[in-house]
Amino acid sequence: MADRILIIDFGSQLTQLIARRVRESGVYSEVHPFNKITKDTILTYQPKGIILSGGPASVTEIGTPRIPNEIFNMNIPILAICYGQQTMVAQLGGTVEGSVEREFGRSMLDIHSDCPLFSGIWAFGEKKQVWMSHGDRVTGLPDGFRVVGTSENAPYAAIANDQKKFYGVQFHPEVIHTPDGSLLLKNFTHVIAGCEGNWTMATFKESEIIKIRNQVGNGKVICGLSGGVDSSVVAILLHEAIGTQLTCVFVDTGMMRLNEAKEVVSLFKDHYNIQLIHRDATNLFIDKLNGVDDPETKRKIIGTTFIDIFEEEANKIGGAEFLAQGTLYPDVIESVSFHGGPSVTIKSHHNVGGLPERMNMRLVEPLRELFKDEVRKLGNELGLPKRFIDRHPFPGPGLAIRLPGSITPNKISILQNADAIYIEEIKKAELYDKIWQAFAVLLPVQSVGVMGDARTYEFVCALRAVTSTDGMTADFYHFDMDFLGRVTNRIINEVPGINRVVYDITSKPPGTIEWE
Repeated sequence: MADRILIIDFGSQLTQLIARRVRESGVYSEVHPFNKITKDTILTYQPKGIILSGGPASVTEIGTPRIPNEIFNMNIPILAICYGQQTMVAQLGGTVEGSVEREFGRSMLDIHSDCPLFSGIWAFGEKKQVWMSHGDRVTGLPDGFRVVGTSENAPYAAIANDQKKFYGVQFHPEVIHTPDGSLLLKNFTHVIAGCEGNWTMATFKESEIIKIRNQVGNGKVICGLSGGVDSSVVAILLHEAIGTQLTCVFVDTGMMRLNEAKEVVSLFKDHYNIQLIHRDATNLFIDKLNGVDDPETKRKIIGTTFIDIFEEEANKIGGAEFLAQGTLYPDVIESVSFHGGPSVTIKSHHNVGGLPERMNMRLVEPLRELFKDEVRKLGNELGLPKRFIDRHPFPGPGLAIRLPGSITPNKISILQNADAIYIEEIKKAELYDKIWQAFAVLLPVQSVGVMGDARTYEFVCALRAVTSTDGMTADFYHFDMDFLGRVTNRIINEVPGINRVVYDITSKPPGTIEWE
């Protein structure tokens, strides 16, 4: 069995980033919610180290998350991050207090002492950039601990109990804004916990195939195929695991990219010879979305309609016990807390949150703990064509959430054509692989223009392009103005219904990547 790290989740939006960094260093890790952790579960999992995540709660309040005290006596190295540090300190007899001197964002850490966590990375007397996000702070250490780093508003920003191999940091090493953070995590996993780092995406593939076979048995599985990277990888993974037990259902909402439906059918039905049902439900979705403006309502209508269609197709197939989805971790953490922890909902996703009881089906979600870049690696491991692996992310609700306001067939057509021109120009400029996600948005705004000496009153198109590693944070792509001018001219000249184009330069946060 490969070396394992257990990550105990206290509800941070960043918890799975910890797992991602750990996996990048070649160590297998899983995230478990704090309220599911017992001594027995740890003995069963057999981790070589434990990482305690951050979280939104306050240790100073009654009833906030804790872990069983006996875990601190199991002779397992522990790295505690942010809230994790605070609860470890409080549970071991130290003190944590609320403070008006909070720290959010970049901060400088003063290194007060050498320790195994810093070995080969940070040295005594240095100042290093870290990323903070806390209101409470440690104000007194438990017995056996020493301070190894401080910041302006955190007198115990990094602490160590070298004898027990317990380490706590107030900052977040998992984010890119702590430049040396991945190295610190690797020090914990490889140096302190003694992991070998021999886990790969190939081993993940093999382990997931075994999990799928064990979960499904001889049962039939319906896979919701959208044509995007996520569902495509799920479909191929399931096909490899269970073969003819799988039937893919491709629901054509009528709100996909231009000509995308034909590409999906061709790849999966003709190339992979997977059992595929192509259900054209364009009219049904448009009818249900008629007059709906609210984005959350749109998502829920689309999700419910998907479920209804799957139920119909499941009844036609007969005996399908499982529904497979390409749900990823960013979908989960923005919708509900991962594994049931106490994180905050940002937005709902149509494929997150389970199924109606009436369907009597169980979910198969083998990508639920992965980020998009990891899914691409898995797709490559499975032999998916590069044009599918490298596709920019596309939302499950499709163009419905790139059409703020009411949806009509005419608006969909306008957006599809504008988006196709935008992506074509990005590919021509050889920028597609440098951009995480690019798309057009048709705004519910009309503006006055002049074309051929005539007055126009047409829609405004917004262009969006971002760079990102995992979709959790993102920044806008810095196009040169010549490129934007060229795209704008083409869209206005070639797409009737648009007379003005703008470019979105909002980062995530404070915005999201999608508009709705």
